[in-house]
Amino acid sequence: MLKRIWCVILYLFLKYKEVILYLIFGVLTTLINIFAYWVFAYGINIGTIISTIAAWIISVTFAYITNKMFVFESKTYTWSALIYEIISFFGCRLLTGLMDLAIMYVFVDVLHYNGMLIKVISNVIVVVLNYIFSKIFIFSGKKES
Repeated sequence: MLKRIWCVILYLFLKYKEVILYLIFGVLTTLINIFAYWVFAYGINIGTIISTIAAWIISVTFAYITNKMFVFESKTYTWSALIYEIISFFGCRLLTGLMDLAIMYVFVDVLHYNGMLIKVISNVIVVVLNYIFSKIFIFSGKKES
């Protein structure tokens, strides 16, 4: 019985590996983003905008490395392909990062909602959009040979 359960779990993992790994690394990226924001905004008391930007830079760098290596298993064999991939990744993340920044500014600085609560909500939206952008535009399954 236990062997059958493990076989089912393994089958499901292999079938949905990309989504599962994206969710795992998405959660880790989100935790890094939230923790970095907390350190800058509350630990160092820098302010919402600068804290959000610093958290974005740290978390997007982590996300690129993990998405490339583990989630989408991207193989780039030329410098031009690697540069295109990096620019595409950071460009799409910049778009969602600006969305995160706008959400934080409007809801925290203008409307005075709780910064940590809004940061969590904003990150959920950002993670979903980032998966869509990564799947369609950046790591679209085209592997170099």
